[in-house]
Amino acid sequence: MYPVWRSELRRFVLITIAGTGLGYYLGHPIEALILLLVAGNGWHILHLARMQRWFDQEQVNRLPHAMGAWGKLFSDAQRRHQQNIKSQQQLQSIINRIQDSTAALQDAVLMVDSNGALEFWNEAAQGYLGLRTPVDIGQPITNLIRNPEFKNYFDKAQYQEPLVITSPANPHMFLQFNITLFGRKDRLIMVHDVTRLKHLEQMRKDFVANVSHELRTPLTVLSGYIETMQMGADALPPRWKRMLQQMYEQSHRMGNIIKDLLILSRLENTHNDKPKRVQISELLTAIHNDAVALSGGRHKIELQIDSDKDISGFYNELRSAFSNLVFNAVKYTPEGGKVVIRWYMSQDHGCFSVEDNGIGIAPHHIPRLTERFYRVDPSRNAETGGTGLGLAIVKHVLGHHQAELRITSATGKGSTFLCDFPARCLLNAPSAQ
Repeated sequence: MYPVWRSELRRFVLITIAGTGLGYYLGHPIEALILLLVAGNGWHILHLARMQRWFDQEQVNRLPHAMGAWGKLFSDAQRRHQQNIKSQQQLQSIINRIQDSTAALQDAVLMVDSNGALEFWNEAAQGYLGLRTPVDIGQPITNLIRNPEFKNYFDKAQYQEPLVITSPANPHMFLQFNITLFGRKDRLIMVHDVTRLKHLEQMRKDFVANVSHELRTPLTVLSGYIETMQMGADALPPRWKRMLQQMYEQSHRMGNIIKDLLILSRLENTHNDKPKRVQISELLTAIHNDAVALSGGRHKIELQIDSDKDISGFYNELRSAFSNLVFNAVKYTPEGGKVVIRWYMSQDHGCFSVEDNGIGIAPHHIPRLTERFYRVDPSRNAETGGTGLGLAIVKHVLGHHQAELRITSATGKGSTFLCDFPARCLLNAPSAQ
């Protein structure tokens, strides 16, 4: 298509030449040229005013009569305006469908801008969170959900794991928040009612705790009778001796399982005890001595305390967690191996690590090691087999202390279990009196 501006330029040049020639013929070339320029500007100003009035009166559907470039400009403006209206209608249709679909969801859906202000939510969000339309539009979401855990979770912007808290509108309802970043740090928030799951989880915990407690007494009686019978085993046939030994081993193993289940049950229940200073040097020295006794001289066990920081926490829990890691290292390290127990600082974090050069762990096992009853060794050998609850206990203990467990291992090269304690859990060594 021939460009409009070229035809306009051509028309302007021809009119200018003709007007100047007529001015020379009449003897007034300068006046003719000025008159021509004034007339041309007036022509364009008139069409500019027509276009301004055309837009202001929203009469885009009525195309004004104009020639040349202005006619083309009016036509293009009308066509683009109609395309814009069509696009807006399509977008509005999509938005309406999205709003209708989100309104039908049982889960709450919220959209928050980069400043944390609410932009949109569906009907379920009103019931779950107590939001009000349109009063709460544009309000910071942390002002409407007044929960310190939610504020920390929202501001931290690390949403790999969901957050479960009670509903601000109903203290008996538990809600799970899943947040996704998009755009320029805008957030899409999905809120799911997990009250039933929380109740089922609590029922499971109560059931395990009650059953473990009830089994402890009869199992103690059985173990006592078995031990009594073993004392007179010399008068029994060899076959009976083997049976009594197996009964003793299995009852002892069952007792350990019940003990660990009770420990887990106690850890899972929120306690109101205030944390106290745990002197790490004394704790690790006691664990080191126990590990040396367990090894019986078969391993080289080193203790390295490179920091005088202590932990604000619970002594019995930390002893249980640390000893689990140390005793596992001794148990799974062949004779002649080495176990290093270490307490040190990494930046402002306190680190407790247990490193061994034992049999190691295959990579596919590591993500599941803290699951209850998960065992790398499926044979459940009495010599190496524990209850499968030790690392689950470690995980819960570290959770009570806002710490994390990191595991690195390779088959045949040993393992390192690292407990990372944040700075807020650490205490300076007490000053000498």
